[in-house]
Amino acid sequence: MVPTKLAPAKFGVGQSVLRKEDDPLIRGKGRYTDDVAPASTAYALMLRSPHAHATFKLDATAARALPGVLTILTADDVADLGGLPCLFNLPDTPFKGPDYPILARDEVRHVGDAIAFVVADTIAHARDALEAIAVEWSPLPAVIGAARAVEPGAPQVWPDHAGNVLFDAGIGNKKATEEAFAKAHAIAEIRIVNPRIVTNYMETRAAVCEYDAKRDHFTLTVGSQGSHRLRDILCQTVLKIPVEKMRVICPDVGGGFGTKLFPYREYALLAVAAKKLRKTVKWTADRGDHFVGDSQGRDNVTTARMALAEDGKFLGMDVDLIGDVGAYLSTFGPYIPYGGAGMLPGLYDIQAFYCRIRTVFTHTVPVDAYRGAGRPEAAYVVERLVDACARKLAMSPDAIRRKNFIPPRKLPYKTATGKVYDSGDFTAHLKRAMEIGDWKDFGKRAKAAKKHGLVRGIGLASYVEVCGTMGEETAKVVLDPDGDITVLIGTQSSGQGHQTAYAQIVAEQFGVPQERVRVVQGDTDRIATGLGTGGSASIPSGGVSVQRATHQLGEQLRDIAADALETSTADLEISDGTIRIAGTDRSITFADLAKRSGVDPAKLNASAAFSSADGTFPNGTHLVEIELDPATGKIRIVNYVIVDDFGVTLNPLLLAGQVHGGTIQGIGQALMEQAVYNAEDGQLITGSFMDYALPRAADGAPITFETHNVPCATNPMGVKGAGEAGAIGSCPAVMNAIIDALWREYRIDHIDMPATPERVWMAIREHERRHRL
Repeated sequence: MVPTKLAPAKFGVGQSVLRKEDDPLIRGKGRYTDDVAPASTAYALMLRSPHAHATFKLDATAARALPGVLTILTADDVADLGGLPCLFNLPDTPFKGPDYPILARDEVRHVGDAIAFVVADTIAHARDALEAIAVEWSPLPAVIGAARAVEPGAPQVWPDHAGNVLFDAGIGNKKATEEAFAKAHAIAEIRIVNPRIVTNYMETRAAVCEYDAKRDHFTLTVGSQGSHRLRDILCQTVLKIPVEKMRVICPDVGGGFGTKLFPYREYALLAVAAKKLRKTVKWTADRGDHFVGDSQGRDNVTTARMALAEDGKFLGMDVDLIGDVGAYLSTFGPYIPYGGAGMLPGLYDIQAFYCRIRTVFTHTVPVDAYRGAGRPEAAYVVERLVDACARKLAMSPDAIRRKNFIPPRKLPYKTATGKVYDSGDFTAHLKRAMEIGDWKDFGKRAKAAKKHGLVRGIGLASYVEVCGTMGEETAKVVLDPDGDITVLIGTQSSGQGHQTAYAQIVAEQFGVPQERVRVVQGDTDRIATGLGTGGSASIPSGGVSVQRATHQLGEQLRDIAADALETSTADLEISDGTIRIAGTDRSITFADLAKRSGVDPAKLNASAAFSSADGTFPNGTHLVEIELDPATGKIRIVNYVIVDDFGVTLNPLLLAGQVHGGTIQGIGQALMEQAVYNAEDGQLITGSFMDYALPRAADGAPITFETHNVPCATNPMGVKGAGEAGAIGSCPAVMNAIIDALWREYRIDHIDMPATPERVWMAIREHERRHRL
């Protein structure tokens, strides 16, 4: 097979092409789910529990009689529905989780638990009905916090799960790890909290369900990260209908970060209400709904120890991890701490490793995947621990990393948890980050800051993550009658720039500008299969599928063109939507090929699939320099450097945007974000933006971003994935910089996220109090 000749570089892979999707979005011409409002639409609201744990009796009689109220669904009305499923189980010791009902019956288990679904002709009438529903509450004891949940005598979330534990499992070799610690010269230990966070995005969840009674068919329009998985779960598990009975359409999606990948109660309830009323029903979350109705993120308590040789070599690593899954099991909830534990060895040559993982129930909103999904938590643990090792042995943070990095000569390298790193040069990106960050002259800057009463700190985090393990993704590439190209694929953009990225892959082979490439996502009727978007898999898996399908279509078009031009396919080249005989002016356009009589229509499209079973392993180093005001505890980031290895870069502009966005999210978690529940009654104290802080531009710093790429050896395009990386390296880098400042000035070696001014100030005051005694 003769390869299709490459297109002009300005359109193709590796070029900083501007996003084609931006123009309509910045002009207000985007089409989001809340913009969908068919005629005679009814409107829905959810009645949620104000208690973290309570039994209840509900009476909706008066509410149902109010003007405009069309129906009120309670647990009795949806008793025939299946619950929301958890799609993960342990490979060796399967567990059985509790039912996650579409509406709670008799007992609620977190603030925001759903007990009734109101549908009315207007939102105002729906609100009136919501307030008119009579509920008799009998509050019960609640348990908040993973550590408290496993204490003896703690209130139980589920009677069948003693001690609130879903599973207690291990990863690694416990015996070898104990032996490594027995011969250690020194042991470094940390106990850290990765706080729970509310996974905020710009567009709150929304859904519109239309019902066709003649066909007994639903059309669900929803802001989701994947139409097919959502449809399949709703139909097969919850509604118990054939998947052919539902079409799911995803229009523009304003952010997802993992949280919009899952099915939620409202989607099934919309279908029930639409069929019952023979009307289109719409639901849009307000921000309050989001805070208590959408899955939340992170929430681990971890104790980690490293066994050290006298020269600083890591001999073994031992971890005890408790992950809070909330009151119910969300789609991938229990997998997040378990899967994240597999990345705990990081970039280091650690031969002996063991991690105990306990997942526990609490009376809180369920926890599931949030940008990075376990890998940020793992990087945070190991990079905080590595700095603790450096302090233990009086080594510099960079020296101990260089000492223990997996060297390039050992790649591919199988970690103690079974991950196979295929490529990389970890010392190289560390060295480059230090050069850009002017590490060697930090002492001068610290002295200058001290003259002004400020304390400077500098911190490193070298991370690795795993991407592209969602499964097989299929792409179909079609030559349209006008000579343009349409790509149909089951991934779903929620701001990443898929329209542009996939167009560049097509342009690489066909030489057409991105305006001539249409990308169709989020429609189960038009696209046969799809995994959705998560785990930074779109380009490592979907991109390869698009590349292969485009190549195959190119070969088919060359065959047609060879017949039309009466020549051999070996003499043909493709450029600018035209196939020509090389070195001549004889050619035929894509449009003419599409209209050529006698052509088999099947030759005008091609499909290909790809699955990255072992994943790819992006890695890099974040370097952060901070300035701390001891009088107020306020932290200011004065310099931020990132050097990453993403393999082959498809579009440097898109890449930088993804890295910057993820980094700001990590800065937010490190400095200000935390979901706080009242420990006594389980109330969510940070239930709105009045109490929950999100980072703004002023909370970050100008980011210097470079790549030191080593092509991935296991991916046909050489790419490694990048969507979550910024959120993985940022938290430990920021916190290591803060602790560096506190250690230099006060010998304070611990503070948990978020390092708010109050926390920093209190840590300094406590240090001063102890030294006065």
